[in-house]
Amino acid sequence: MQPSRHPVRRMRALCGALLTTLVALAALLTGAAASQADTTICEEFGSTTIQGRYVVQNNRWGTSATQCISVTNSGFRIVQADGSVPTNGAPKSYPSVFNGCHYTNCSPGTNLPAQLSSISSAPSGISYSYVSGAVYDAAYDIWLDPTPRTDGVNRTEIMIWFNRVGSVQPVGSTVGSATVGGRQWQVWSGNNGGNDVLSFVAPSAIDSWNFDVMDFVRQAVSRGLAQNNWYLTSIQAGFEPWQNGAGLAVNSFSSTVNLGGGTPGGPGTPAACKVSYGTSVWQDGFTADVTVSNTGSSPVNGWNLAFTLPSGQRITNAWNATVSSSTGAVTATNAAHNASIAPGGQVSFGFQGFYSGSFVRPAAFSLNGTACTSA
Repeated sequence: MQPSRHPVRRMRALCGALLTTLVALAALLTGAAASQADTTICEEFGSTTIQGRYVVQNNRWGTSATQCISVTNSGFRIVQADGSVPTNGAPKSYPSVFNGCHYTNCSPGTNLPAQLSSISSAPSGISYSYVSGAVYDAAYDIWLDPTPRTDGVNRTEIMIWFNRVGSVQPVGSTVGSATVGGRQWQVWSGNNGGNDVLSFVAPSAIDSWNFDVMDFVRQAVSRGLAQNNWYLTSIQAGFEPWQNGAGLAVNSFSSTVNLGGGTPGGPGTPAACKVSYGTSVWQDGFTADVTVSNTGSSPVNGWNLAFTLPSGQRITNAWNATVSSSTGAVTATNAAHNASIAPGGQVSFGFQGFYSGSFVRPAAFSLNGTACTSA
């Protein structure tokens, strides 16, 4: 009886070996398929589309050294980044993914360019992976122009620096700090010879974030670097490397621009207004009581009041509004309980601060990008 069991044992062994081989082959084929799904781009301005709605571009313009990116269905990774450029000048490239138009290359189905006043919101999400041994910034770019252009350089560039490594800094100089999207930022402003640049630098690295692009656009409007009749032309996310950069990755990117459906007089919508600025001043200190009146015929639902504090003044605390900066260019944003201003109605907020030199009141105010009269 014993010998009759040997063929069965051998058959089981053969089946087990065959099954192991098939599993290994399946894994190999799956890995090969995954590898083939990625697209490698080394051409200077080579690009491709992902998800049928975004463009990924290599965009190597500051060096002749090789740069290659591996494009996935959700983003890209820099796989080769040869050469370096001086850190006191422009970066060597801007590999990125975008929604909108970049030098006539428009993403599939985009509704950009779009006039700022027609945009109710622009939700976006981004996830980055960082590396050591490189000099770079992780930059999110928002481009604005007075015309709906799809080619060339726009008038104003908003940069959000999610991270920076090494001795690099934004264009221009610091002009204060601001709270945007619930986060604190160091604000830089300048001109690179081709366009104005407004930069928001995170105090520490941000790996991922979901936010509304229009929060930053309103900052540009309130600071006089854009107007509500201008156009949003593209939204981009990527890296500006100066030295090395292999391994940097945009893991995922999303961008939607919602047109229409906005509430008349909402943030980003012009509104006729008058501002009363009452003060109580003592040696080195002051309080300001600000009343904003809606002199138009449409309700204001959500407001941003922009003004510039004279030199030497600093805000220490505020009430009935959120203040974006303590010095220089300031934007006061409504609280939840005073967001609406009916035609002929008014809201009030205030703040306390200190000053040096002679006390002077702000020269001008604008509500949602529109100049107000002063009382």
